[in-house]
Amino acid sequence: MSRTIIGLGGLLSDPAVCFLADGRIVAAVEQDKVSRNNRPGDFPAEALQSVLEVARISPDDIDCVAVARPFSRGDESDALLALLSRFPKAELVVAEHHVAHAASAYYLSGFNDATVVSLDRGGDFRSGVVFRAAGNDLSPVRELYFPDSLGEVYNRVTELLGFEARADEHKVQWLSTFGEPTAAPLFHDLLHRGGSVWPQVDRAYLDAGHLAHGGFSALFYERLGLVADAPVPEDRKASIAAGLQQTVNETVTAMAGETERLCLAGGLGLNALLVAHLERHFPHVFVQPAAGNAGTCLGAALHAWHHFYGEQRRVPFETLCLGPEYTSEQIKQVAENCKLHFRYLMTEGELISTAIAALNDSKIVAWMNGRMEFGPRALGNRSILASPLNPYSTENLNVFIKRREKFRKFAASVPAELAREYFEVGPNARFLATVGRVRTQHRQTFEAAILGDDLVRVHTVSKEENPRYHALLMAAGKATGVPVLYNTSFNLFGDPLVCTPRDAIRSFYSSGIDALFVGNFYLEK
Repeated sequence: MSRTIIGLGGLLSDPAVCFLADGRIVAAVEQDKVSRNNRPGDFPAEALQSVLEVARISPDDIDCVAVARPFSRGDESDALLALLSRFPKAELVVAEHHVAHAASAYYLSGFNDATVVSLDRGGDFRSGVVFRAAGNDLSPVRELYFPDSLGEVYNRVTELLGFEARADEHKVQWLSTFGEPTAAPLFHDLLHRGGSVWPQVDRAYLDAGHLAHGGFSALFYERLGLVADAPVPEDRKASIAAGLQQTVNETVTAMAGETERLCLAGGLGLNALLVAHLERHFPHVFVQPAAGNAGTCLGAALHAWHHFYGEQRRVPFETLCLGPEYTSEQIKQVAENCKLHFRYLMTEGELISTAIAALNDSKIVAWMNGRMEFGPRALGNRSILASPLNPYSTENLNVFIKRREKFRKFAASVPAELAREYFEVGPNARFLATVGRVRTQHRQTFEAAILGDDLVRVHTVSKEENPRYHALLMAAGKATGVPVLYNTSFNLFGDPLVCTPRDAIRSFYSSGIDALFVGNFYLEK
């Protein structure tokens, strides 16, 4: 029997929509990528429309609408009635927040049993849940309640270090690789009041009456040897970040306990250093790569598939390239409307060879091809690329185009079958959800991408999942001997990942990018 399910998640923060049909994920789109602005609390109408267009269906074709909590700041019944009015023939399924997180990880993992850990700041007043999963059953084992929250403490330290809380936590993560974890004992005491194994935040290290700089108390600053409420000296920031990261790694490992198979979701699942740490400690680890609130749309749909409909068959997780794509005619129309000169490259061979020539000429290349990625990371369909053999282009990419701090490094995309020749890497590199280490003999080649401790963000690319990007990497290897390209997301100045040809062209002409490939169209300055 046919089943068509719309999944809605993150409706109060990072809204997203997905469509599951007959046990297959057909489409998934985040609202901010298609609307190009953030309207917290608004229904993600543009994302829904994009999903319906990709799937070539109408609201009347939907059997079930699955929504992840929280989804309303007001009366939930009013919100549910508003939802049903959009889908007149659909039944409604509601998934608890952490159930949606856990479902998004476990049901896509391929595991038949696992420990599932969902961790975030505080969805539905809970900041974490550990589940035991077997077959299609997800059973909560233990819950963590806000304000005992790893995510909340990470937010506070983000602000302490001079970044924007609930936006720049990834900066703290990467900064941590350049410091020694001398502050780890402090963070252990802060997160484990009285020596508890399960997280219990010691409020003595926080000051409820003081909101600046993360709201830490005089005792916290005293333990660090710093002046209370003064900006943290630059030379201390990396060690504070490293202490926090180490403590979070150890805490989550202890929460998971003894297990052969571990699944992770929730906002902390976006922490690639945490994922890499877990990969070293457990035999089998899967993180749902769109682990934040947006990913709960997947979990809500999967929850409906397995629990509302009782389906035993698992949904395959084949790709994150689940957004819209654009025809040659659509791309051509945008370019002509913008009065641009372009070349149309007739064959894939000509496209690949032209891109390789540009990269080998030390050019920075924007690459938009196929369907837009779902989640926070560019996986070769909406990417800015540079050759690792050209140090000036990689320097320009970070300083003049992305305008990022020096401690934030590029990802290295490599064909999956060749990855181990260059890197030590875990299985979640397929979706850029973990980090690897560069092999000693290749350290000099990839120096511009190396984090502390020889860590590298590695993206393994399979021919089956992304044939054109894989072909580009193989062509780079044939031309230079190194089948690796540096890959960073195709967006500028905090904007969402580009979605449409117009987004791509606007970003191209607003930056120092040298060449743009949109489908088979080639533009240069």
